[in-house]
Amino acid sequence: MTNTPHRNWFITGASSGMGLALTQAAIRRGDNVVGLARNTEPLKELVAEHPRQVLVHSADIRDQSQIEDAVTQGLEKFGRIDVVVNSAGYGLWGGVEEATDAQVRAAFETNVFGTLNVLRATLPSLRAQRSGHIVSVTAYRGQSASAGMGLISAFNYAKEGLSDGLYEELKPLGIHVTMVEPGPSETGFRGNLDRAPEIADYDQTVREALKAIRELPPEHFNLPEPIATAILAAVDADEPPLRLATGSVAVNTIRKTLQSRLANLEAWEAVSVAVDGDADRVCPLD
Repeated sequence: MTNTPHRNWFITGASSGMGLALTQAAIRRGDNVVGLARNTEPLKELVAEHPRQVLVHSADIRDQSQIEDAVTQGLEKFGRIDVVVNSAGYGLWGGVEEATDAQVRAAFETNVFGTLNVLRATLPSLRAQRSGHIVSVTAYRGQSASAGMGLISAFNYAKEGLSDGLYEELKPLGIHVTMVEPGPSETGFRGNLDRAPEIADYDQTVREALKAIRELPPEHFNLPEPIATAILAAVDADEPPLRLATGSVAVNTIRKTLQSRLANLEAWEAVSVAVDGDADRVCPLD
């Protein structure tokens, strides 16, 4: 680790759950925060206690102009932005077939297009200074889908794909990218869920899976404060991780998924490479 300088954070979803915990943790160590939320009421006390360190902006991440206004105000107050955290979002429980188009589009509008809005608004200043860190909060379901979670996985897969590509694009510019993949967590996300209409054929898969999650004892859910601490450690690292799973459930589930994918790839490798024919070639894309 290097000596940690004071940083200026730009955090969406800053009024609840992990976004709030991260905002509080950054302030405690002397950093500055531009905190975005649709409901800024929970942040008023923090602003009153730390007026020089906190700038709160009421914004809907689906509206890029609101994000741009927040960026402008943040740059005016703090001079630069060092870390951008996309933590705003909500979930959609249910079977893949069950969800309506309106529900799926709304989920993608917030979770995916909202993320894009934040990136487009903040990246120009990060590119100009040739430094910074993009932190995208996804979920362990962004690497491993299950019954009832296919829709949540879909938009988290999308966010992870964006982040993977962004990592390669920003690496030459001195800007880091990290995906945070929490396991089951008490971050307020469970209370911010939409639910798809139910089809009886999925009672033994979707409904049973979701019932097991709802009945999971509280001690199995990670608290937002330790996740915030993990994010601080990643941002402070000389070589930040591209992916940071938080909690043993996330680590174990992702490991099993990757092992299963590798086994599947190797089991079907002969069929896969036979598509090349007899050509003995080395592709520059390998």
